[in-house]
Amino acid sequence: MRKFTVVPAVLTVAAVMLTAACGGSPDTAVTGAGSPERPAASDTGGQPSKAGRLSVWQSKELGPVVTDGAGFTLYRFDQDTANPPTSNCAEGCAATWPPVLVDDATAGRGLDAALLGSVKRADGSLQVTLAGWPLYRYVKDTAPRQTRGQGIGGTWFAAAPDGTKAKEGAGSGTAETTPPSEPPAPKALPALSTVKDEKLGTIVRDGKGRTLYRFTKDTAWPMKSNCQGDCLKLWKPARLVDKKDLKGIDPKLVIPYKRPDGTQQLTLDCWPLYWYTGDKEPGDTSGHGVNGTWFTVRPDGKLAK
Repeated sequence: MRKFTVVPAVLTVAAVMLTAACGGSPDTAVTGAGSPERPAASDTGGQPSKAGRLSVWQSKELGPVVTDGAGFTLYRFDQDTANPPTSNCAEGCAATWPPVLVDDATAGRGLDAALLGSVKRADGSLQVTLAGWPLYRYVKDTAPRQTRGQGIGGTWFAAAPDGTKAKEGAGSGTAETTPPSEPPAPKALPALSTVKDEKLGTIVRDGKGRTLYRFTKDTAWPMKSNCQGDCLKLWKPARLVDKKDLKGIDPKLVIPYKRPDGTQQLTLDCWPLYWYTGDKEPGDTSGHGVNGTWFTVRPDGKLAK
């Protein structure tokens, strides 16, 4: 592993089918191995991120968290290795999680210089490591000190100053003038409604403002959810709604589905709907394109893509 040199005060561092029973037409089959989450308007655009002066801030929820010179949270990936340092996030993954490069990296207050190093990526660039773990930004963090990437896929976590994973509940309950990472959901929303997303167009949300998704491995007729077991840890079935409390949705398309465990799930034109635990704020769409099988939904039940 390459080490940084210390200088005074600074360390350089499934096609699925609809039948006439639900009034829909087949959606276009999803192709390719997967689609990365789309970047936000003010992010790094999927390009490698410059480190700048790394520092530490106190998150209300996560405790001490490492940030780059611009104040953005830095993350580590469970599928990487620290000994030897290896990055296993490339191509589409790196578009969502831009690697932090060592070009202008310096160590700031709260970081142990001995834990900083670098690893050579497949493209020849050098990525900053902390205790051997490669560091990344998350494109859905659109402002400093956001932690929207925390827990994504059960493999991405904010980096603590010692290189371990920052964990929920590790904070003191107070933060350094930090905006809340999970603002209250909008009030007085209909149980099911539409919202205009600047990149995806008109999509469906629930009464808490959470974006709703479809799973392309499900089927519409017969209605069947193929999200079971571990899948349900990330993707939660949407609850039934009162058809009188809809806005922008045809009530005839809202149909209940009985899951294998006996619970009722909301469907739209016979497609089971879910919300994503990786969405940290109302209106987030970080689940769109995950694994090439999860997509936001149009008011008619079709995929928004």
